[in-house]
Amino acid sequence: DPQQLELATSSKRKLRRFIVMDAVVDELYGPKVRRYFEANNVQYKILALPTTEETKSMDLVLSILQEVQAFGIDRRTEPIIAIGGGVCLDIVGLAASLYRRRTPYIRVPTTLLSYVDASVGAKNGVNFLQCKNKLGGYTPPVASFLDRSFIQSIPRRHISNGLGEILKMALMKHKGLFDLLKSHGKYLLDTKFQSYSDSTGRGDAALQTTRIAIETMLEELAPNLWEDDLDRLVDFGHLISPELEMRVLPALMHGEAVTIDMAFMTYVAYARGLLSCGEKEQIIQCMRALELPVWHGACSWRLIQRALLERLKHGGGRPRMPLPTGLGVAEIFNDTSEETLQEAYQLWVGD
Repeated sequence: DPQQLELATSSKRKLRRFIVMDAVVDELYGPKVRRYFEANNVQYKILALPTTEETKSMDLVLSILQEVQAFGIDRRTEPIIAIGGGVCLDIVGLAASLYRRRTPYIRVPTTLLSYVDASVGAKNGVNFLQCKNKLGGYTPPVASFLDRSFIQSIPRRHISNGLGEILKMALMKHKGLFDLLKSHGKYLLDTKFQSYSDSTGRGDAALQTTRIAIETMLEELAPNLWEDDLDRLVDFGHLISPELEMRVLPALMHGEAVTIDMAFMTYVAYARGLLSCGEKEQIIQCMRALELPVWHGACSWRLIQRALLERLKHGGGRPRMPLPTGLGVAEIFNDTSEETLQEAYQLWVGD
């Protein structure tokens, strides 16, 4: 077709974008996004999909790729754009990494959790055989566009959910961030991480909190982007939570499951003598103040044993257990005994 040939070889080709947007986000922001592309004379296709842990599968990846193929994109100059929560960003990242072996993509997180977690780093993936993120790869986006105004439309529980991952970084690496969460946690929940000029005396707690969380995450991920070193502080809260989260879907959100894991590991650190009773209580009280769960009935001793066994399999025969050794400091341990774990579990359940 001479017309297609001319388009392909000329620089007059119209700017084109393929966008995958979470269906809920599309309802809220779809019209505004469409107006933006139309005002800028961009030819676009928006694919609105339900992106949840239950739909996070290779089937959804393949359905996205069929639409990408039908739309037709230049694999080097026309990035795929993902607008949504962490599940959406993970799925689109995997789809982009598979299409023509590597197509650039852009992450636009719309939840607090994805803003401070999924938007950072190179990982993408989908669930497989009831296992969380069992299939995936390491393909970083060409950019992550961070806009906290998206967060104002998400429910309060989703704000707490994101605060779980922020608390993880605070406990592992930054006491100042922990102090911010203790003093401004309720304010951040109430204001949904928006910045207000009248927040006198608080500074900009939302900006400070998210910036420190992302910077500490980058400090950990950047030198070890492809996880060649399996000793990772960012795995705190991620030893038992994958098993728990998949077991009780959709009862627990990701950040909630991570917090339950962190709560148990806080008791493990206390049982090992790494934390004082006062430090343990400060951590648990902070979790409660952030409206996060600190225990779940499905987190049985058997589930913990099974999850830690999986950890051994994928950790090169070592548990590689990140534990707080104070507030904002941590180390990785490979020598926690079964007796200590059981003692911590009994204390945790008792409390």
